[in-house]
Amino acid sequence: MKRCPSCSRTYTDLSLNFCLEDGTPLVSDEAPGSDPHATIRYPPIRDTDPPPTAIYNSEPPLLNQVAPLPQPRQWTPAPVPRKKSSALWWVLGGVGVLVVLGLGLFVMLLVLASLGGNTNTNANTELTNRNTNSNANTNVNTNTSSTRGSLVDDFSDRKWGTGSYQYGDIWYSNDAYHMRSKENTYLVMYAPSNEYNTANATVRVTTRSVDGKPPASGYGLIVHGERVGGNQLRDYALLIYSGTEPQYQIVRHKDGQQTAIVPWTRSRVIRSGTSPNQLEVRTKGSELSFYINGQYINRIVDNQNIRSGVAGLYTSDVVEVAFDDLQIVR
Repeated sequence: MKRCPSCSRTYTDLSLNFCLEDGTPLVSDEAPGSDPHATIRYPPIRDTDPPPTAIYNSEPPLLNQVAPLPQPRQWTPAPVPRKKSSALWWVLGGVGVLVVLGLGLFVMLLVLASLGGNTNTNANTELTNRNTNSNANTNVNTNTSSTRGSLVDDFSDRKWGTGSYQYGDIWYSNDAYHMRSKENTYLVMYAPSNEYNTANATVRVTTRSVDGKPPASGYGLIVHGERVGGNQLRDYALLIYSGTEPQYQIVRHKDGQQTAIVPWTRSRVIRSGTSPNQLEVRTKGSELSFYINGQYINRIVDNQNIRSGVAGLYTSDVVEVAFDDLQIVR
Protein backbone atom coordinates (compact mmCIF):
# COMPACT_ATOMS: atom_id res chain seq x y z
CA MET A 1 0.00 0.00 0.00
CA LYS A 2 1.14 3.58 -0.72
CA ARG A 3 0.26 6.79 1.10
CA CYS A 4 0.32 10.50 0.25
CA PRO A 5 2.33 12.36 2.96
CA SER A 6 0.43 15.58 2.17
CA CYS A 7 -3.26 14.55 2.24
CA SER A 8 -2.81 11.04 3.88
CA ARG A 9 -4.82 9.40 1.08
CA THR A 10 -3.86 5.72 0.62
CA TYR A 11 -3.62 3.74 -2.60
CA THR A 12 -3.58 -0.01 -3.15
CA ASP A 13 -2.33 0.38 -6.74
CA LEU A 14 1.44 -0.09 -6.25
CA SER A 15 2.26 1.26 -9.70
CA LEU A 16 1.18 4.79 -8.74
CA ASN A 17 4.07 7.13 -7.98
CA PHE A 18 2.19 10.40 -7.38
CA CYS A 19 -1.01 11.36 -5.55
CA LEU A 20 -4.00 11.74 -7.91
CA GLU A 21 -5.33 14.63 -5.80
CA ASP A 22 -2.34 16.99 -5.42
CA GLY A 23 0.58 15.33 -7.30
CA THR A 24 2.73 14.72 -4.17
CA PRO A 25 5.13 11.71 -4.47
CA LEU A 26 3.73 8.70 -2.62
CA VAL A 27 5.55 6.83 0.17
CA SER A 28 5.35 3.07 0.62
CA ASP A 29 3.39 1.53 3.50
CA GLU A 30 3.88 -2.04 2.30
CA ALA A 31 4.47 -4.84 4.72
CA PRO A 32 7.90 -6.49 4.50
CA GLY A 33 8.18 -9.15 1.87
CA SER A 34 5.48 -7.78 -0.49
CA ASP A 35 6.28 -7.68 -4.20
CA PRO A 36 5.26 -4.70 -6.43
CA HIS A 37 3.74 -5.30 -9.84
CA ALA A 38 6.18 -5.77 -12.64
CA THR A 39 6.56 -3.05 -15.33
CA ILE A 40 5.11 -3.93 -18.74
CA ARG A 41 7.70 -3.69 -21.50
CA TYR A 42 7.08 -3.04 -25.15
CA PRO A 43 9.06 -3.78 -28.33
CA PRO A 44 11.57 -1.21 -29.63
CA ILE A 45 10.32 1.34 -32.11
CA ARG A 46 11.81 3.26 -34.97
CA ASP A 47 11.85 6.82 -36.16
CA THR A 48 9.50 8.44 -38.73
CA ASP A 49 9.88 10.71 -41.72
CA PRO A 50 6.84 13.05 -42.09
CA PRO A 51 7.00 16.21 -44.26
CA PRO A 52 8.84 19.32 -42.95
CA THR A 53 7.27 22.15 -40.98
CA ALA A 54 6.51 25.48 -42.70
CA ILE A 55 6.98 28.82 -40.92
CA TYR A 56 4.94 31.95 -41.66
CA ASN A 57 5.73 35.55 -40.77
CA SER A 58 3.15 37.92 -39.31
CA GLU A 59 2.49 41.38 -40.81
CA PRO A 60 3.79 44.48 -38.94
CA PRO A 61 1.16 46.59 -37.09
CA LEU A 62 -0.09 49.91 -38.46
CA LEU A 63 1.02 53.10 -36.68
CA ASN A 64 -1.62 55.52 -35.36
CA GLN A 65 -1.37 59.12 -36.69
CA VAL A 66 -2.71 62.11 -34.70
CA ALA A 67 -3.57 65.49 -36.32
CA PRO A 68 -2.06 68.68 -34.73
CA LEU A 69 -4.29 70.58 -32.32
CA PRO A 70 -5.76 74.01 -33.40
CA GLN A 71 -4.24 77.11 -31.78
CA PRO A 72 -6.55 79.48 -29.75
CA ARG A 73 -7.12 83.06 -31.07
CA GLN A 74 -5.52 86.11 -29.40
CA TRP A 75 -7.63 89.07 -28.19
CA THR A 76 -6.43 92.76 -28.11
CA PRO A 77 -8.38 95.45 -26.18
CA ALA A 78 -9.58 98.63 -28.01
CA PRO A 79 -7.80 101.98 -27.29
CA VAL A 80 -9.46 104.60 -24.97
CA PRO A 81 -10.06 108.05 -26.67
CA ARG A 82 -8.61 111.23 -25.07
CA LYS A 83 -10.89 113.78 -23.38
CA LYS A 84 -11.14 117.23 -25.03
CA SER A 85 -11.12 120.54 -23.10
CA SER A 86 -14.23 122.76 -23.46
CA ALA A 87 -15.92 125.70 -21.84
CA LEU A 88 -18.87 123.52 -21.03
CA TRP A 89 -16.93 121.60 -18.37
CA TRP A 90 -19.81 120.11 -16.55
CA VAL A 91 -21.55 118.95 -19.68
CA LEU A 92 -18.44 117.41 -21.15
CA GLY A 93 -17.52 115.92 -17.76
CA GLY A 94 -20.84 114.13 -17.59
CA VAL A 95 -20.46 112.91 -21.17
CA GLY A 96 -16.94 111.69 -20.35
CA VAL A 97 -18.20 109.69 -17.39
CA LEU A 98 -20.80 108.02 -19.56
CA VAL A 99 -18.20 107.25 -22.22
CA VAL A 100 -15.84 105.69 -19.64
CA LEU A 101 -18.63 103.55 -18.20
CA GLY A 102 -19.64 102.44 -21.68
CA LEU A 103 -16.08 101.50 -22.59
CA GLY A 104 -15.69 99.62 -19.30
CA LEU A 105 -18.83 97.63 -20.01
CA PHE A 106 -17.62 96.91 -23.55
CA VAL A 107 -14.22 95.75 -22.29
CA MET A 108 -15.89 93.51 -19.72
CA LEU A 109 -18.06 91.89 -22.39
CA LEU A 110 -15.01 91.24 -24.59
CA VAL A 111 -13.10 89.66 -21.67
CA LEU A 112 -16.03 87.37 -20.86
CA ALA A 113 -16.28 86.38 -24.52
CA SER A 114 -12.56 85.62 -24.64
CA LEU A 115 -12.76 83.47 -21.49
CA GLY A 116 -15.59 81.47 -23.03
CA GLY A 117 -13.54 80.89 -26.20
CA ASN A 118 -10.54 79.66 -24.19
CA THR A 119 -12.77 77.30 -22.20
CA ASN A 120 -14.09 75.72 -25.40
CA THR A 121 -10.58 75.42 -26.79
CA ASN A 122 -9.33 73.69 -23.62
CA ALA A 123 -12.31 71.36 -23.66
CA ASN A 124 -11.63 70.43 -27.30
CA THR A 125 -7.95 69.94 -26.54
CA GLU A 126 -8.74 67.63 -23.59
CA LEU A 127 -11.20 65.62 -25.73
CA THR A 128 -8.61 65.28 -28.49
CA ASN A 129 -5.98 64.08 -26.02
CA ARG A 130 -8.40 61.49 -24.65
CA ASN A 131 -9.11 60.20 -28.14
CA THR A 132 -5.38 60.02 -28.87
CA ASN A 133 -4.68 57.96 -25.73
CA SER A 134 -7.61 55.67 -26.49
CA ASN A 135 -6.30 54.93 -29.99
CA ALA A 136 -2.79 54.28 -28.69
CA ASN A 137 -4.04 51.80 -26.09
CA THR A 138 -6.19 50.04 -28.67
CA ASN A 139 -3.21 49.49 -30.94
CA VAL A 140 -1.08 48.08 -28.11
CA ASN A 141 -3.79 45.66 -26.96
CA THR A 142 -4.47 44.49 -30.51
CA ASN A 143 -0.81 43.64 -31.13
CA THR A 144 -0.51 41.79 -27.81
CA SER A 145 -3.64 39.73 -28.54
CA SER A 146 -2.39 38.73 -31.98
CA THR A 147 0.97 37.47 -30.68
CA ARG A 148 -0.20 35.78 -27.47
CA GLY A 149 -3.76 34.73 -28.29
CA SER A 150 -5.22 31.25 -28.12
CA LEU A 151 -5.28 28.86 -31.08
CA VAL A 152 -8.06 26.31 -31.65
CA ASP A 153 -7.95 23.69 -34.41
CA ASP A 154 -10.95 21.36 -34.64
CA PHE A 155 -9.49 19.79 -37.82
CA SER A 156 -12.46 20.94 -39.91
CA ASP A 157 -9.94 22.78 -42.16
CA ARG A 158 -7.39 20.44 -43.70
CA LYS A 159 -4.14 22.20 -42.75
CA TRP A 160 -2.06 19.21 -41.63
CA GLY A 161 -0.21 16.84 -43.95
CA THR A 162 -1.92 13.70 -45.28
CA GLY A 163 -0.87 10.69 -47.32
CA SER A 164 0.74 7.27 -47.16
CA TYR A 165 4.30 7.29 -45.86
CA GLN A 166 7.03 4.76 -45.21
CA TYR A 167 5.95 4.44 -41.58
CA GLY A 168 2.15 4.73 -41.88
CA ASP A 169 -0.94 6.54 -43.18
CA ILE A 170 -2.51 9.90 -42.25
CA TRP A 171 -5.88 11.25 -43.41
CA TYR A 172 -8.92 13.38 -42.48
CA SER A 173 -12.29 11.81 -41.70
CA ASN A 174 -15.45 13.25 -40.07
CA ASP A 175 -13.67 16.50 -39.09
CA ALA A 176 -10.95 14.58 -37.22
CA TYR A 177 -7.30 13.77 -37.96
CA HIS A 178 -6.62 10.03 -38.30
CA MET A 179 -3.28 8.23 -38.07
CA ARG A 180 -2.19 4.60 -38.40
CA SER A 181 1.41 3.43 -38.12
CA LYS A 182 3.10 0.36 -39.58
CA GLU A 183 3.72 -2.68 -37.39
CA ASN A 184 6.51 -2.32 -34.80
CA THR A 185 7.09 1.37 -35.67
CA TYR A 186 5.77 4.75 -34.60
CA LEU A 187 4.50 7.68 -36.64
CA VAL A 188 4.91 11.40 -35.79
CA MET A 189 3.32 14.42 -37.47
CA TYR A 190 4.27 17.99 -36.49
CA ALA A 191 1.90 20.98 -36.87
CA PRO A 192 1.89 22.80 -40.23
CA SER A 193 3.19 26.21 -39.04
CA ASN A 194 4.80 28.11 -36.18
CA GLU A 195 1.35 29.36 -35.13
CA TYR A 196 1.23 26.10 -33.17
CA ASN A 197 4.29 27.00 -31.05
CA THR A 198 4.08 25.48 -27.57
CA ALA A 199 6.59 27.61 -25.62
CA ASN A 200 5.06 28.82 -22.32
CA ALA A 201 1.61 27.53 -23.22
CA THR A 202 -1.08 25.04 -22.26
CA VAL A 203 -1.61 22.48 -25.04
CA ARG A 204 -4.61 20.11 -25.17
CA VAL A 205 -5.91 17.53 -27.63
CA THR A 206 -8.64 14.89 -27.56
CA THR A 207 -7.74 11.44 -28.88
CA ARG A 208 -9.31 7.97 -29.08
CA SER A 209 -8.83 4.51 -30.52
CA VAL A 210 -11.30 4.14 -33.39
CA ASP A 211 -12.00 0.40 -32.92
CA GLY A 212 -11.18 0.22 -29.20
CA LYS A 213 -7.86 -1.61 -29.63
CA PRO A 214 -5.02 0.50 -28.21
CA PRO A 215 -1.64 0.76 -29.95
CA ALA A 216 0.76 -1.41 -27.95
CA SER A 217 3.45 1.29 -27.86
CA GLY A 218 1.03 4.14 -27.16
CA TYR A 219 -0.34 7.26 -28.84
CA GLY A 220 -0.59 10.86 -27.76
CA LEU A 221 0.43 14.54 -27.78
CA ILE A 222 3.79 16.16 -28.65
CA VAL A 223 5.11 19.57 -27.51
CA HIS A 224 8.21 21.58 -28.51
CA GLY A 225 8.45 19.64 -31.78
CA GLU A 226 11.30 20.62 -34.11
CA ARG A 227 13.36 19.02 -36.89
CA VAL A 228 17.09 19.47 -36.54
CA GLY A 229 20.13 18.41 -38.57
CA GLY A 230 19.59 15.27 -40.62
CA ASN A 231 15.79 15.59 -40.30
CA GLN A 232 15.92 14.26 -36.72
CA LEU A 233 13.00 14.76 -34.33
CA ARG A 234 13.38 16.78 -31.14
CA ASP A 235 10.44 17.03 -28.73
CA TYR A 236 8.65 15.76 -25.63
CA ALA A 237 5.56 13.52 -25.82
CA LEU A 238 2.80 12.34 -23.45
CA LEU A 239 1.70 8.86 -24.55
CA ILE A 240 -1.13 6.66 -23.27
CA TYR A 241 -2.02 2.97 -23.48
CA SER A 242 -5.84 2.68 -23.21
CA GLY A 243 -6.11 -1.09 -22.81
CA THR A 244 -7.57 -3.10 -19.93
CA GLU A 245 -4.77 -1.84 -17.66
CA PRO A 246 -4.41 1.85 -18.74
CA GLN A 247 -0.94 3.39 -18.47
CA TYR A 248 0.93 6.53 -19.52
CA GLN A 249 4.51 7.27 -20.52
CA ILE A 250 6.53 10.47 -21.05
CA VAL A 251 9.23 10.28 -23.73
CA ARG A 252 11.80 12.54 -25.38
CA HIS A 253 12.98 12.45 -28.99
CA LYS A 254 16.52 13.68 -29.60
CA ASP A 255 19.47 12.64 -31.80
CA GLY A 256 17.42 9.93 -33.50
CA GLN A 257 16.55 8.25 -30.20
CA GLN A 258 13.32 7.87 -28.21
CA THR A 259 14.06 7.99 -24.47
CA ALA A 260 11.54 7.22 -21.71
CA ILE A 261 11.71 10.07 -19.18
CA VAL A 262 8.86 8.54 -17.15
CA PRO A 263 8.39 4.78 -17.80
CA TRP A 264 4.99 3.17 -18.32
CA THR A 265 2.90 3.90 -15.22
CA ARG A 266 -0.61 2.72 -14.47
CA SER A 267 -3.28 5.39 -14.11
CA ARG A 268 -6.99 5.19 -13.28
CA VAL A 269 -7.76 8.50 -15.02
CA ILE A 270 -7.22 7.01 -18.51
CA ARG A 271 -10.40 5.79 -20.22
CA SER A 272 -10.31 2.44 -22.05
CA GLY A 273 -11.84 1.23 -25.31
CA THR A 274 -13.20 3.79 -27.76
CA SER A 275 -13.78 6.44 -25.06
CA PRO A 276 -11.92 9.71 -25.80
CA ASN A 277 -9.13 10.98 -23.54
CA GLN A 278 -8.02 14.60 -23.28
CA LEU A 279 -4.24 14.95 -23.03
CA GLU A 280 -2.74 18.20 -21.72
CA VAL A 281 0.80 19.54 -21.33
CA ARG A 282 1.57 22.85 -19.59
CA THR A 283 4.98 24.34 -20.39
CA LYS A 284 6.64 27.15 -18.44
CA GLY A 285 10.32 27.71 -19.09
CA SER A 286 12.08 24.44 -18.31
CA GLU A 287 9.11 22.88 -16.49
CA LEU A 288 6.54 20.61 -18.15
CA SER A 289 3.41 19.46 -16.27
CA PHE A 290 1.21 16.66 -17.60
CA TYR A 291 -2.54 16.09 -17.21
CA ILE A 292 -4.99 13.45 -18.45
CA ASN A 293 -8.73 14.20 -18.50
CA GLY A 294 -8.12 17.25 -16.31
CA GLN A 295 -6.18 15.33 -13.64
CA TYR A 296 -2.55 16.09 -12.82
CA ILE A 297 -0.31 13.02 -13.29
CA ASN A 298 3.36 14.09 -13.40
CA ARG A 299 5.95 16.83 -13.92
CA ILE A 300 9.47 16.91 -15.41
CA VAL A 301 12.24 19.48 -15.79
CA ASP A 302 13.87 19.89 -19.20
CA ASN A 303 17.66 19.58 -19.01
CA GLN A 304 18.21 19.29 -22.77
CA ASN A 305 17.26 22.89 -23.72
CA ILE A 306 14.15 21.75 -25.63
CA ARG A 307 11.93 24.69 -24.72
CA SER A 308 10.36 25.77 -28.00
CA GLY A 309 8.77 24.18 -31.04
CA VAL A 310 5.35 23.21 -32.38
CA ALA A 311 2.66 20.80 -31.29
CA GLY A 312 2.56 17.33 -32.81
CA LEU A 313 0.71 13.99 -32.79
CA TYR A 314 2.06 10.47 -32.21
CA THR A 315 0.83 6.91 -32.77
CA SER A 316 2.34 3.42 -33.06
CA ASP A 317 1.51 -0.04 -34.48
CA VAL A 318 -1.34 -0.74 -36.92
CA VAL A 319 -4.27 0.55 -34.81
CA GLU A 320 -6.24 3.54 -36.16
CA VAL A 321 -6.47 6.52 -33.81
CA ALA A 322 -8.25 9.87 -34.21
CA PHE A 323 -7.31 13.35 -32.91
CA ASP A 324 -9.65 16.31 -32.47
CA ASP A 325 -10.03 19.73 -30.78
CA LEU A 326 -6.41 20.83 -30.48
CA GLN A 327 -6.02 23.93 -28.27
CA ILE A 328 -2.99 26.08 -27.50
CA VAL A 329 -3.53 28.74 -24.81
CA ARG A 330 -0.73 31.23 -24.13
